[in-house]
Amino acid sequence: MNKELFEALNVLEAEKGISKDYMIERIEAALLSAFKKEHGGYENARVKLDPVKQDVKLYKQLTVVDEVLDPQTEISLDDAHMKSKRYKLGDVYEIELKTKTFGRIAAQAAKQVIIQGIREAERGNMIREYEEKKEEIVSAVVVRVDPTTANATLEIGKNEMVLFRNDQIPGETLQVGDRIKVFITEIKKETKGPSIVLSRIHPGLVARLFELEVPEIKDGIVEIKRIAREAGSRTKIAVVSNDEKVDAIGACIGPKGARKNNITAELFGEKIDIIPYSEDNEAFISASLAPATVNSVTKLPDSDRSYRVIVADDQLSLAIGKEGQNARLAAKLTGLKIDIKSDSSFAE
Repeated sequence: MNKELFEALNVLEAEKGISKDYMIERIEAALLSAFKKEHGGYENARVKLDPVKQDVKLYKQLTVVDEVLDPQTEISLDDAHMKSKRYKLGDVYEIELKTKTFGRIAAQAAKQVIIQGIREAERGNMIREYEEKKEEIVSAVVVRVDPTTANATLEIGKNEMVLFRNDQIPGETLQVGDRIKVFITEIKKETKGPSIVLSRIHPGLVARLFELEVPEIKDGIVEIKRIAREAGSRTKIAVVSNDEKVDAIGACIGPKGARKNNITAELFGEKIDIIPYSEDNEAFISASLAPATVNSVTKLPDSDRSYRVIVADDQLSLAIGKEGQNARLAAKLTGLKIDIKSDSSFAE
């Protein structure tokens, strides 16, 4: 048992990065606790693991006193001097215990500590790995879909994680074997282990997909300034070029629309409006209401962040959008309050 124990500790240190000294301390504490539970009357005892000799020993500890009142915890100075004259009052005198059951207790306790140590190491490694990937996207394979909840279990690297139904794109039906991309929104450190929160509805997913598809964004030539998203339906993304020779919108759309189409396909057909970002609020609002054409944008006098937009009568429904979605996303994208009127209603 001793040889196997120390070999296991060497493997843990080499492969899992768990300090052997740390594990020895934990195992010594676990062995002592297990021994005390099974054997009453040993209030003071010590377990010592020796990695050099590959040995495990158990000692009963007695306090050296002038007069013994409790034989279970004390030894007289005269008796201690029979072993060594170096002992003095208050010292700890140790007697090695040879019990028939200690080997079995030690094996069980050590096994539990090692298993727990492996789990803790894996959790720690997982946290470190995914903390670096927070707010990034990762590729995943669907391995299970719960028929009741529709929660999907994904295989990401060597780990399995859950993508909950409310974090999936509305209308999307995931199937076992599907290869998808997910956005890591949060890493929660819980008592039962780390919890990685995944999302397919977060606006950050769209931003990262554009970074993957558009080299100009990765290189910093084109910059994503704002995103407003209603997952599964429509996203508006405002971009700007840091190089006058590069068209930001054209770069995002790609040759024959390939880059934008690849992202749309990944997002289950979600529509994407790519618009030019502007520091000028009137120009930004006008662009944000695409695909509608805007006649004029005027700042209202009663608020710094309220604007009236005038569109032709035949553009009103397009500007507002189905159930107000286009106007809602434009307001979210610009961070401004937008009041849309048609020519005829404004004239009245």
